[in-house]
Amino acid sequence: MKGLWTPAWIARHVLALAGVAFCLGMGWWQLGRAAGGNAISWGYTLEWPVFAGFVAFLWWREVQLARHGGKPQPQKAPAENAPAEESGAPVKVRRPVRVATRAVPAEDDADLAAYNHYLAWLAAHPAARPVDYPGFTEK
Repeated sequence: MKGLWTPAWIARHVLALAGVAFCLGMGWWQLGRAAGGNAISWGYTLEWPVFAGFVAFLWWREVQLARHGGKPQPQKAPAENAPAEESGAPVKVRRPVRVATRAVPAEDDADLAAYNHYLAWLAAHPAARPVDYPGFTEK
């Protein structure tokens, strides 16, 4: 328990208490605004105490992890159909196998052949404009 009273942990305790106090104070302030006629503040009146509870939960969780040395809790027995893994064994990532296939070239597609010829011409003439292409037709 001595580890929870080091200067770093004292700062964490103070910060957690300040966070809870701040959230509860903001909830109280929103309650006053809501009672004064601000309808939106009713939602914030309920929201700020939830934030305070979250800060308290995080503080409690960190204290528990520090007290138990970050040891994981005992787990339930694995299900019957779950694969048996050795403790400390590396995790195996199984990925689907994809087999590369070659696309069948469409030699009979005249538009594709013309477009490929146009791209080859542009690659051979990098300074040329598309309108300089010999087969250019204005639409």
